[in-house]
Amino acid sequence: MDTAAYWLPVVWGVILAVAITIYVVLDGFDLGIGILFGLERDRDRRDVMINTIAPTWDGNETWMVLGGAVLYGVFPGAYSVLLPALYLPILLMLIALIFRGVAFEFRVIGRSYGYGAFWDFGFMAGSFIAAFCQGAILGGVIQGVSVTEDAFSGGPFDWLTPFSIFCGLAVACGYTLLGACWLIWRTEGDLQQKCRRWAKRLAPLFLISIGLISSFMLLIHVSYLHRWTDMPDILFVAPVPVLTLILAIVFWRSLSQPEAHKTPFACVLGWFLLCLSGFGISIWPYAVPPKLTLWDVSSPPSSQLFQLVGTVIIVPVILGYTIWSYRVFRGKVTAADSHH
Repeated sequence: MDTAAYWLPVVWGVILAVAITIYVVLDGFDLGIGILFGLERDRDRRDVMINTIAPTWDGNETWMVLGGAVLYGVFPGAYSVLLPALYLPILLMLIALIFRGVAFEFRVIGRSYGYGAFWDFGFMAGSFIAAFCQGAILGGVIQGVSVTEDAFSGGPFDWLTPFSIFCGLAVACGYTLLGACWLIWRTEGDLQQKCRRWAKRLAPLFLISIGLISSFMLLIHVSYLHRWTDMPDILFVAPVPVLTLILAIVFWRSLSQPEAHKTPFACVLGWFLLCLSGFGISIWPYAVPPKLTLWDVSSPPSSQLFQLVGTVIIVPVILGYTIWSYRVFRGKVTAADSHH
């Protein structure tokens, strides 16, 4: 295998991982705030919650679109296998995201016609279903896809297992925790205190879920187990559980410190990053576990290089705009902001 044919799929694998990570970071707390609507019944507080994401929420899916485009254009072999294998949860996720977006825009207008509660419920339900489906998709990829002669050979419900359902609930729990910690950072007063209480209850559930999913992964495929037990791979994965524990200690201390507004959010972000890195290390170099590698499913090097030129131009633009928008709308959001 020549140098370009080997390294281009690796580069694209990193780009895909970065796009997924940024999406999880940005849309995670966004979806989590929607799920928290089920725990907060006060309308004014809901308005404050939603105003913390209102200026930036609709740009988050850009990173999902980028990830899908990379999968389609650079790894068509993986796209052709994973899409039919996970078609139902992907379709349900997209429907939920669309309905959630409509609810976001119509919830205030709907109050004038007596439908405010319906759109609030739609925002909550759409957020939960989208988060759950993302976890179920992750679980479906981890447990493996039935492949025969580089094509999907299973059924439409192969992804639906107790493991994938648990992964869906775990991701929904993690997003809700991330949303609560975002609100600790961006709000104040009674709402902030409620978010601290929510975070204290959700964090243990999320950490237990991480432990159970990680343990089960080691039992699914021998290749996953070797990543965590063989040298030199163990040198890369050993820091993951250690750092998770350190972040847990910092997280619990920060929740009892009234002046620590950003620390809980940073710790939960760290947990997500560690989970994603552990997942990436475990499945490497497979694009479709447990059979197809990055090189098995990639497009010709010339096609990858052509797409890389455009990506190198557009990604910094998207990233720059995202950073700028969050910087412009930084700071605390109060109930008074809802009336402007």
